[in-house]
Amino acid sequence: MRHFQTLDKIYVDSESGVMYLCTEKESENFPRVGMRREGVYISISASYGPLEIALRPRMEEMVHLLSRLQPVEGLQTTRQVGTSQAYLAIGLRSDGALVMRPTIVADATGLFAYNLVVTPPIAKAFIEWMSVGKTE
Repeated sequence: MRHFQTLDKIYVDSESGVMYLCTEKESENFPRVGMRREGVYISISASYGPLEIALRPRMEEMVHLLSRLQPVEGLQTTRQVGTSQAYLAIGLRSDGALVMRPTIVADATGLFAYNLVVTPPIAKAFIEWMSVGKTE
């Protein structure tokens, strides 16, 4: 059914402030998620080669979601941030890996999503970058 692509690398572009989650084995069409804080929003770009899903949820909602995330056996994602038509579904596995599914819903007949899983050490670094549990 679903095929998940593993993201096992994180880096932050200090000039632009963009944080990237990607793969160690980069190729021409590798998956990548870029995020940047923009005021009260977080700009998210999930791409695979030339295809992209762009989302812009509220930063506060994203931090709230990540700070309360718990693994639930049998479910890949347990929370989502965004709207009913464009959202980032997130789940936590018992091993600490983070499941991310950036999704665009067409209507009741279908959707477009990337199935990504972030390795435990990279997921931890990502959550730290998001400043979960810290007040600004």
